Amino acid sequence: MREVKLPISSNQLTLLSMGVAAILWTQAASAAAEDMPSTTLQTITVTANTSVRENVQEDSVYIDNYTPAAQASHLSDFLDVIPGVEVGGTSSVNQRVRVRGLDDTNLKVTVDGARQEGAMFYHMGDITIDPDLLKQAEVAVGNNSVTLGNDAIGGAVAFETVDAVDLLKPGQKVGAKLHAGYASNNDELLTSATVYGAPTDNIDLLAYYGKRDTDSGEDGDGRELYEDSESENILLKAGAYIGDDHHVGASFSRTEKEGVFPYRPDFPSLPNSRGPDVIPQEIKRDTYTLDHNFNPANSLIDVDTTVYQTETQILRDSKDVGNFDFDAKVKTTGVKIENTSVIDTNNGRHKLIAGAEHYEKESEMARDGSATANDDANNTSVYLEDQWQMGKLTLTPGVRYDRYKSPEFVAGGSTYDNVVGALAASYEIAPRTQVFASYTQLFNGPDLGQAVFNSNGEGIYVNDDLKPEEGYNSEVGVATTLRGLTLADDALQLSAKYFRSNIENYQQFMRKPSATRPERVGIDCDTGALGGSCQGMFNSDEDYKIDGVELAANYTTRDFGMGLSYSRARSEGDKTGNSIPSVSGSGADSGDRYMVNLNYDPNDMVGLGWRSTYVASITDNQGETKPSYDVHDVYVNYSPRQLENVKATVGVYNLFDETYASHASRLNTADATATDFEMGRNIKTSLTYQF
Repeated sequence: MREVKLPISSNQLTLLSMGVAAILWTQAASAAAEDMPSTTLQTITVTANTSVRENVQEDSVYIDNYTPAAQASHLSDFLDVIPGVEVGGTSSVNQRVRVRGLDDTNLKVTVDGARQEGAMFYHMGDITIDPDLLKQAEVAVGNNSVTLGNDAIGGAVAFETVDAVDLLKPGQKVGAKLHAGYASNNDELLTSATVYGAPTDNIDLLAYYGKRDTDSGEDGDGRELYEDSESENILLKAGAYIGDDHHVGASFSRTEKEGVFPYRPDFPSLPNSRGPDVIPQEIKRDTYTLDHNFNPANSLIDVDTTVYQTETQILRDSKDVGNFDFDAKVKTTGVKIENTSVIDTNNGRHKLIAGAEHYEKESEMARDGSATANDDANNTSVYLEDQWQMGKLTLTPGVRYDRYKSPEFVAGGSTYDNVVGALAASYEIAPRTQVFASYTQLFNGPDLGQAVFNSNGEGIYVNDDLKPEEGYNSEVGVATTLRGLTLADDALQLSAKYFRSNIENYQQFMRKPSATRPERVGIDCDTGALGGSCQGMFNSDEDYKIDGVELAANYTTRDFGMGLSYSRARSEGDKTGNSIPSVSGSGADSGDRYMVNLNYDPNDMVGLGWRSTYVASITDNQGETKPSYDVHDVYVNYSPRQLENVKATVGVYNLFDETYASHASRLNTADATATDFEMGRNIKTSLTYQF
């Protein structure tokens, strides 16, 4: 893109930045009595020409470049390498991403820019995607930007599927990639084929089909983790350049998994006294996107527009045994427009990001032939962020307005008008060394209720006084890159960050008592007070804070790499001292996590690697302890010179057959059958041929 300097005075832009910052600090004045604390850290390279927003407070995992993830069947196989991020749930129908203890109901999750909104069923995960579709997962650890918006209290996870241009070799017009993989623990077999091409210089096309067959696996003690399923994955993409200024694209992706699962998948070994241990179920996600980029030879204009629709469905059939049949759906439709302008002035460079987004989310539930129950919510927002770079100093003020209409059978369709602000700063204190800090106000309107509990208000307390979740996320840290320590081509990246998040009006769902669960509190159907025969949403009567640190060190040479990381997050209520409650049945906090990654490529044919993860035990305020665990993975890649474009991988995961449950999963120390244990030792092999 050719940059054009414009006849705009530096004073005008300085006033704009100061004005946005003033809005933020006016709103933050009420929090002045509190510490303006906190911090952020990632594995990154920062120079004086890069933005704190783009590099310091985000992290990316490129799937093909992270070797253990080349055989990934679960999001934890690669997302767990990011400090502060965990993925719980053993089954792929129960994978739950957690960032600093907050699960995906408090994260903005997208697939190719399409929001994945709403909650389905608290015994299952809400992220339905197969890792084989992905090329990249970008994680905002914590909310550090007004561009994220509603439903991003804990940050964001942006999944991006593969494009034709990622696979085409220079000068290649058409190509294909064949992939097969096998896992020993659960007899999982993956086969996939991708065909891609660029029939002309301005058009690219891609078609992918994959199939994954899975049997039940075992944990380290030999307990069966019930699952017998088949899944199909489809990805279709097309892109075209129109003239020099326009690019249009379209995509369709589907993940569909059908099989026999526990009626509560987060209890994979729990016998069911009320019906069958396992039930036929189908889980499906369809995502459609249309995108357009307008980028003329003008530094003021770089417009991205995305229109999307995504639908997730859970269909259960208990074969007339028990009362477990339902058909639950959540559909999100939206449009987002964002323009980036780069303007050089006498007082530095401004990168202005202005955007608008509107989306609507709808849930639908049908059970046992009864009438369909529905609910919906929508959000409209506009935002402006200015990344203002002045030599070694970068200031990033931002402001966002949201108008959120809540679900009718959750909060009576109440509408919330809200303005939040943010301010970040980074300063290069030495070559390739930056200190940074940020403060971002948070807003989260009442979400859809879990789709399986939709009832058009029957047995539900509609909380007209439900308040939105609010608060702030603040971070401070340092990042540096050191070169030429022992070899001419080596590099050591170091980063450290301290953070504090404060959440007010935390929203919880209260179940009503039943014959089998009389200990549930319920809600009074008339007054909304705790204790009664209705269920519904309410605001916690205490505020929560989350404090923690994230440290990382990465050393690389031409043929060797070593990564070390440490992360810790603790939440605490201001009245009871309890951690933030979790739908997985225990507190949201996890023990301190230590990770080591080593890789060695002695030549262009062989690559070796080892990953070690140790999670310390943690005891909550009620005296319940999540035990520690120590897991090791080893792998080797081989690309023979005699077979060009062939790559084989063999790995042993959970090498020492550790019996453990992730602290982000359901964990019951008193009842092993009510704990979502991870798989025991698992030997995986895969073979890829690309031509």
